Amino acid sequence: MLILRRGTSAELTVRKSRFLAEATPVASPEAARELWHERKRSYTNGGHIVFAFVCGPRGEVMGCSDDGEPSGTAGRPVLEVLKGSGITNAILTVARWYGGIKLGTGGLVRAYTESAQLALADAPTAELVPMTEFTLALPYVHYENVRRRFPEFAAELMTEEFAAAVTLTGVLPSANYAAFAAMIRDLTGGAAAPREA
Repeated sequence: MLILRRGTSAELTVRKSRFLAEATPVASPEAARELWHERKRSYTNGGHIVFAFVCGPRGEVMGCSDDGEPSGTAGRPVLEVLKGSGITNAILTVARWYGGIKLGTGGLVRAYTESAQLALADAPTAELVPMTEFTLALPYVHYENVRRRFPEFAAELMTEEFAAAVTLTGVLPSANYAAFAAMIRDLTGGAAAPREA
């Protein structure tokens, strides 16, 4: 699966109707719906802001809405484009400004499909890397040595808490977790080991 590195957009005019398609990275279905509501509040197009989203490590969570367009003419075609791209953790919205000429159901399907395709045509993507969050409690004596090794495993530190021991939380590619845990056990002589959060 792929993820968007940044949002993209594209415009299309079909028989005086203007279509604005925007692809945006999102972390969850809830974030996708919130972004859709935001766009509905901010655009003054008189109505239709169609959306489709795909989320999850295998793109297993998805949804769409025709937002008042005839059933099946907008949300579903946009969702099919998004699914076909192999992109996950993204929402694709298409706002339509009516130009006074009816497009018919076939025309709507084509216009929404083409708008979605244009927005994703040159979208910068990256391979989705499964990540594992971890918590690690370390004796102070091992803190510097362990912390210095984080970059080797592409581990990113999120928080540090200094109390009786140093408690670190972070995230790293899941494929690196076993080697990371082994390194910590080795460096600390078994005094510390990460736990999946």
